[in-house]
Amino acid sequence: QAQLVESGGGLVQAGDSLRLSCAASGRTFSRYSMAWFRQAPGKEREFVAAISWSGVGTYYADSVKGRFTISRDNAKPTVYLQMNSLKPEDTAVYYCAAYLGWGTGTFKEDRYDYWGQGTQVTVSS
Repeated sequence: QAQLVESGGGLVQAGDSLRLSCAASGRTFSRYSMAWFRQAPGKEREFVAAISWSGVGTYYADSVKGRFTISRDNAKPTVYLQMNSLKPEDTAVYYCAAYLGWGTGTFKEDRYDYWGQGTQVTVSS
């Protein structure tokens, strides 16, 4: 059974860094595009970043561009989200997701077939 398991969340102060990990199993996830989404309390889930199966292509939401970096290791297979210069508005549950494809719809959550359970990131001011 396909499974995505996130880890690395926690409570940090504004300006700190965190690295989230998403370990994949049960499918050939090395062929899947992978992404991170997040959902803050009282808000809809939103796209954060995505990476193509090869790792060559990446997309970022404007709100995290220049601060967050998505990467992947297909040998494990695991996808990472390095988050620097964290802000209180980055507080959310962060979800890992996967789908077979790449292109203009990559930021749309309805394209994704597999989801993790989420990991909480809390940034205090």
